[in-house]
Amino acid sequence: MPVVTVKMAKGRSLEVKRRLVAELTKVIADVLDVKPEWVTVLLEEYDRENWASGGNLHIDQFGEGYGRRGS
Repeated sequence: MPVVTVKMAKGRSLEVKRRLVAELTKVIADVLDVKPEWVTVLLEEYDRENWASGGNLHIDQFGEGYGRRGS
């Protein structure tokens, strides 16, 4: 039974998360030739103040809304 963990910044809507897990499940089931109900997707969300790259917190480096369309 495959388990996939997606780590991402907080702020996406429930509808976006539903689409993400549905599409990931389809692809994983197809590629691994397993039943979709065997696929588990875990979403781990982080505040930008708790995520850093290159020694800089994302909240400082990119701002609050970075990563959303139009940002």
